[in-house]
Amino acid sequence: MKRPRNIKTYCKSCHKHTTHEIERVKKKKANERKWGQRRFRRVTAGYGGFPRSKPEGREKPTTRIFLRYRCKECKKASQRPCIRAKKFEFTG
Repeated sequence: MKRPRNIKTYCKSCHKHTTHEIERVKKKKANERKWGQRRFRRVTAGYGGFPRSKPEGREKPTTRIFLRYRCKECKKASQRPCIRAKKFEFTG
């Protein structure tokens, strides 16, 4: 899927249509103090192999792509629901 780097769309903080710059959101590092991460570390710790078996079958054909839209006037960013695509690149 090809997307332009800049598009004109509605800005919630400006309350009008303005030019937005699109950027791809990268996954953050997991916080070690969160309960889910602590539970994961506890389960996977100790002697032996990885406790969870790998899922059967093949990988999914598409990946989730998260995009952040940043207004060029007020510099506020908003994120829309993710899209799925095999390949993703910016044009222009």
